[in-house]
Amino acid sequence: MVVLRRTVLLAVGVLLAVSTAVAAASPAKPKKATAIVALPSLPQPAPLPAEAEPGPSPRVYLFRGALGPIFSTGMDRLAERLTEAGFKADVYEFTICRLIAQRAISTYREQPAPVVLIGHSMGGLCSIIFAEMFAEEKIPVSLVITIDPAHATGNVPLNVERFINIYLSDSVLGGGDVVAEPGYRGHYASFDLKQNKRVTHINIEKSEDIHRQIVDMVGQLPRVPAQAQGEPVPLRYLVPGDTLVELWDSGVKLPMRAGDTLERIAAQYHVPVWSLAQANGLSESAPLTAAQDVIIPRHLLPAVPAQAAAAPSKSVR
Repeated sequence: MVVLRRTVLLAVGVLLAVSTAVAAASPAKPKKATAIVALPSLPQPAPLPAEAEPGPSPRVYLFRGALGPIFSTGMDRLAERLTEAGFKADVYEFTICRLIAQRAISTYREQPAPVVLIGHSMGGLCSIIFAEMFAEEKIPVSLVITIDPAHATGNVPLNVERFINIYLSDSVLGGGDVVAEPGYRGHYASFDLKQNKRVTHINIEKSEDIHRQIVDMVGQLPRVPAQAQGEPVPLRYLVPGDTLVELWDSGVKLPMRAGDTLERIAAQYHVPVWSLAQANGLSESAPLTAAQDVIIPRHLLPAVPAQAAAAPSKSVR
């Protein structure tokens, strides 16, 4: 049934794309897009050990949605920012998703490098199809980011190391609440922005600060292992309407000490109290007990806890 829905959506998308008379056989030239959502600066990550050697630079494949040259221009701007940061980043129409995936498989076999997939709307569905094709070839995908993907978008396959979904659950054009396949052991984070009335399906992919966070994340990929310290805990957030988006990639469980509170833990790990409350199913004023496990959101390379900044520590990863 899912395959049939995908086929119908792809067919409709092809007709829409053809009507724009846009040639999609080669990467599109990035275009400027207007920033619409301002987000706060994130804390600086903990420095890597001196002996850490960066791996190959990631290859980034970005996919627009239907009528993408009109409505998915944020993908072009993001590609431009990634290119400026020194990465190979190309934008494609979702209608040639399988063709690009086949080329990417050949490229990976010739010269392996981390693969990053980013898609808006139907491009989000395309990113999952792309990852599934890589799974069939037993090739890992380092990071997949879907931005208000179509409802028919499939589950995150097991070969995806990190997955982030930024979406509007009440969106008609997007609204895909993407979940992972059973047995998924990678990093997973889902951010529902439906309470933010400034965000719509046709501007959700244009946030300059979300772009900045994605560029930072892609830059960190060659320097971090696929498996983090500690079992990654999936995160699912309904982001408060008056709160700006911070892209964590998963959570980690840590035991509390006597006297700890959510407010104190939030200050220690530079995260908002609401994120701890939602992740743990608690009220923001809920008391904590010694040795109680609390899920704390984290980044690829997280900030050092405040009291440990002056000395080496077991930081959250």
